[in-house]
Amino acid sequence: MLEMLLNPRSSERHPWELFFIGIVYASVSILLVTWVFANDAVLSKYSGILIVTFTVMLSMPSLYSIIKREEQKEERISDSYRLIKEHGHIIYSFLWLFVGLLVAFSFWYIVLGSTDNYKAQIETYCAINSPNSYETCVMEYTIQTKTTGFVTGANMLGGIFANNLYVLIFTIFFSLIFGAGGIFILAWNASVISGAMVIFAKSNIYALPLSLARYMIHGLPEIAAYFTGTLAGGIIGLSIMRKEFKTDKFWSIMHDSLMLIIISIGLLVFAAIIEVFVTPVLF
Repeated sequence: MLEMLLNPRSSERHPWELFFIGIVYASVSILLVTWVFANDAVLSKYSGILIVTFTVMLSMPSLYSIIKREEQKEERISDSYRLIKEHGHIIYSFLWLFVGLLVAFSFWYIVLGSTDNYKAQIETYCAINSPNSYETCVMEYTIQTKTTGFVTGANMLGGIFANNLYVLIFTIFFSLIFGAGGIFILAWNASVISGAMVIFAKSNIYALPLSLARYMIHGLPEIAAYFTGTLAGGIIGLSIMRKEFKTDKFWSIMHDSLMLIIISIGLLVFAAIIEVFVTPVLF
């Protein structure tokens, strides 16, 4: 029932609605895991993964419908520029969904006052930010949180871009195989970024807007790139499933999908530049 809240047509007309749907999906997932699995000796160790899994389960049916709807536009629209512009509306809608997930994950992280649901996310955060003192970082942030941030510099530009490109490749691959499978990587990223936001905000709920701004300056183009890749992979996957590779239409779909992938790579370059040269100056 809840997974049908996201309506493909409504998401095009009112993209902002997906912000609230993202909040609902993430909140239901967190509360479900907290109430049902928190006291389980085994499953409680994997709460962070379970939260992302339930979020994906709720999002998958509607996102698949959206991608299917976008693939059908290939039949009606022949102009590549107009088609990419049409896809842009859905990317915009996806961004609202992502921000909704981000806000809900961060809010419940602080309100519940426990890091149990975010152990995997904290470990990922420490692996990125403190690879040389990983164990100390994990111990510190699973007990308390304090202000920190990504250490950036010009010499890290290539590393940041390479890491993001690696994620993009997996996102495209997942979407190609599972249709809307890339949503798992995106939901996981939302949960990791929310952990970083809470750490930056010192677990102060009133500081979350500033923390959101800090990460979304470079995060929005980065996530837009992943969603663009998700859409490209999903469209190709649906086309193959329909056996359209036997027709001339398939090459037109491949051309448009390749354009989307090129755009997503360009967005990643832009996001990496912002993360290295702009975010540290402002925050």
